[in-house]
Amino acid sequence: MRHLKTNSHQNLQQADISVNSGNILTRKSTRAIVLRGDHILLLYTKRYHDYSLPGGGVDKNESIKAGLIRELQEETGAQAISNIKEFGLYDEYRPWHKEGFDIIHILSYCFTCEIALKLGETNLESYEVTNGMQPVWIKLDEAIAHNLETIANSDKKGLSIERETFLLQLIKKELL
Repeated sequence: MRHLKTNSHQNLQQADISVNSGNILTRKSTRAIVLRGDHILLLYTKRYHDYSLPGGGVDKNESIKAGLIRELQEETGAQAISNIKEFGLYDEYRPWHKEGFDIIHILSYCFTCEIALKLGETNLESYEVTNGMQPVWIKLDEAIAHNLETIANSDKKGLSIERETFLLQLIKKELL
């Protein structure tokens, strides 16, 4: 899979922590790119006031594609997922202060795919419900503009918005 970008969180750079030092937890995750014309299926998260690609962590002993299908179904209710194709890998390093680790290395495997027209029921995790996450079809340009506005002006923004906005801009450039 082609490499899209490596990003280190600003707090790691500011603290002059090398990504080659400390205890690093590596986490594999997936991101689904589902387009219909100039619209894209995204997750809007009220808590962070942002849009993100559906996806999440790959479970132990689960293939990356199986994780993609599971996450897409759980978060959006997507059905009849097909024509899955590699888009690229985005990796990032963030501070992590849980489970005896200092840094988390997230590998986001991104795929394009197709789904049935109608979405089914979601099966969101409790924190996703608490954060106000919901699937939406939105024009790609609107999602990019919204995320850029959140980056510039919101103190609510989450750690993932830079990755998500980069990916949305790349999707626009390469797929639309």
